[in-house]
Amino acid sequence: MQEFKAQTMKKSAPGTKGGLNAEIQARIGHQLRAMYDDVVRQGVPDRFAELIKKLDDPEQAAEAAKATDTTEGRD
Repeated sequence: MQEFKAQTMKKSAPGTKGGLNAEIQARIGHQLRAMYDDVVRQGVPDRFAELIKKLDDPEQAAEAAKATDTTEGRD
């Protein structure tokens, strides 16, 4: 990673536009794809999947909301 930082900190040659060269862009793209692939492989946690199911089914969402309302006053 130090090598990557050192390359990005180099000044561009006189008369050239600033920005990242193709090699650095390719490295960034590769690292982003690797990180994204890890996230995708993890899948959706069960609690999120259950929440999505409840939100997709309006009747179930209403029942869950009603159950939450009745349990909130029990302190």
